[in-house]
Amino acid sequence: MLLLPQLSFAEETKIDVRVLSKGAKFIGSSMGGARVVIENAETGEVLASGKTSGSTGDTQRIMKEKLTHHSSVSSEDAAVFHAEVDIEEPTRLVVRAYGPLAQRQAAGEVSATQWLIPGKHITGGDALRLEMPGFVVDVLAPPSHVKLGGDTETVRIAANVSLMCGCPIEPDGLWDANNYEVAAIVKRDGRSYKTLGLEYAGKTSQFAAELKGLKAGVYEVTVYAFDESNGNTGVDFTTFIIK
Repeated sequence: MLLLPQLSFAEETKIDVRVLSKGAKFIGSSMGGARVVIENAETGEVLASGKTSGSTGDTQRIMKEKLTHHSSVSSEDAAVFHAEVDIEEPTRLVVRAYGPLAQRQAAGEVSATQWLIPGKHITGGDALRLEMPGFVVDVLAPPSHVKLGGDTETVRIAANVSLMCGCPIEPDGLWDANNYEVAAIVKRDGRSYKTLGLEYAGKTSQFAAELKGLKAGVYEVTVYAFDESNGNTGVDFTTFIIK
């Protein structure tokens, strides 16, 4: 008897990927989305790629409702990347997400490994949900590499700080400014100079402080935000020169 070749057929299988900001909402269009890449874990072949789009989701459902462990926090409009991959057999995937794309100085990457069975769509509930840790810290002042006169003794350090979804921070708000530590670590001519706490500056997500008693030198400033309750951390940098 002749041995006939065994035929196999790829089957289109759907997988929805969402990226949730740690302690907050989904990373969606308002923050440029998160780039998603789905690879075959064994071969490295890219099976699908794109970015999440849509809203940050339902605040009430995500942040306020007391849901059971397996409950979905996604709403129909919550940011998502809809992928369709062609596979012939059960395939182990690596799913990576990078973002937020609109604030790349703060962007992080997370990944998960997931089996996918031909024809068994991963679209129910939250589908494949990744959590992105961090804060978006964006130094507003002083601008990087600005040169100031030798008589400058005070420089204002200011930063915008938000969750990775862009969710706003303010005193007594849902994301309470009183719960976060925002500070600037300052070096002068490469040596440790001062750590200065930044206070809420009267506008949503704005923090600032005055760095005083300055002398000539090259200053490096690292502004960080830190949430002691869950370890969430974000950082941005600037420099200035006094001559």
